[in-house]
Amino acid sequence: MNTMLARAGRLAIASAIALPFSTSPTLAQVVNRGIEGKPLSEIRPAPKSIYPDQKVITAEPAPSDVNEAFLGPVLLMKSARVDLEAGTVTLPLRRGRLASGETVWSILTDTTDENLSKLHGVPYSPKLAYGLTGKAVREAHIEKDGTIVFASGRVDFSPEWKITPGAAPNPFPPKAAQPGSVGNADYSPLVRFDNGKNAVFNMPMMAFNVSEQKLDTMCSGNVDHHLVHDKVVAICPRDGTVTIKLTLGYTFGKPIFYISTEANDQTVATLETATYAPALSDLPFALEDASPGEAAERLYTFVNGPTGIDNPFRQGINSALSDAGSHGPLNVLGGIPTINLDYSPMWRVFPVKWTDEAIRKGYRTKMTDAIAIEDAGERGIIESIAGGPPKPVGFVVNCPVVYRVN
Repeated sequence: MNTMLARAGRLAIASAIALPFSTSPTLAQVVNRGIEGKPLSEIRPAPKSIYPDQKVITAEPAPSDVNEAFLGPVLLMKSARVDLEAGTVTLPLRRGRLASGETVWSILTDTTDENLSKLHGVPYSPKLAYGLTGKAVREAHIEKDGTIVFASGRVDFSPEWKITPGAAPNPFPPKAAQPGSVGNADYSPLVRFDNGKNAVFNMPMMAFNVSEQKLDTMCSGNVDHHLVHDKVVAICPRDGTVTIKLTLGYTFGKPIFYISTEANDQTVATLETATYAPALSDLPFALEDASPGEAAERLYTFVNGPTGIDNPFRQGINSALSDAGSHGPLNVLGGIPTINLDYSPMWRVFPVKWTDEAIRKGYRTKMTDAIAIEDAGERGIIESIAGGPPKPVGFVVNCPVVYRVN
């Protein structure tokens, strides 16, 4: 009975505020949790996708089953199917087209309207409404048959992703960096519809001007990354889904999964295996988190954190570039849903480094909390790569959150 009532409620909401996206939220679920813990234990082994950076995580049932603000796992993107062992997420694949006729394949990850976020099973991000500056948001409309038509914005997925690390022991900055996909001057993942509720939607492009028949050959993997986003591990218009590699990070001490889709800088886009989208440079990024006009949240990335794949405190870009088998730089994010009110999938990057004195005194370690990083900045043991305390330097990345591990 409860299931029937819930389904009826969703249909009522859909009728009241329907936007004709082709796919309603799938059953929110984690399809592969990995090894379960011992009976009555509050911990269990971490899934392969985050081991050994995390050796244990919170077991279920967890306090978060009662209140998502409490300790434990939370599926933040309700339209997602998450495979914790593989470190992937499967999302609805949405077909549209440019006004000039080319087919656009995209995903929906966030909106600025709370009801539409619930309807489509994606996080709510009111701050994205401040992104309506310059080319940071592009226009679209929905036709009578439900087709999404984007006014502009193309992505070339044909380049070969490659990066050449700098000389050891400091591979950052790299000697060369080529992102595997490049947006033109009009491409932004942020979209505003001139009909519907006039909300802003985060709709990263996964493929452009590729036929359904061609993409259907990639339903089981064997993906051609000259045709699709480099984070895609399977794409299947026949089933209406796309499977994307997740990225491990931290927020206020909690491990989380997110997806990296775009960045406004070529080197950053390459490091993130994301699309280079220069239009995101028009996004406001220099204000305080809760300021009117600030569309982005903060993300800290360490340059010279501890290295060594077996080092329990490893972190940072040097590690990501030199430690084979690493899960990336283990960035530290600010507010996300269930923890804070200022979530945005757009993150202004605070590139930081440990000072020589901090390294000499043995203070360097793994950091997982934004407030702790700011505290270390006040103490003068962590500083911006531009000098002085941690601060944004102009880099913006699109990293929608998917799953809170603890």
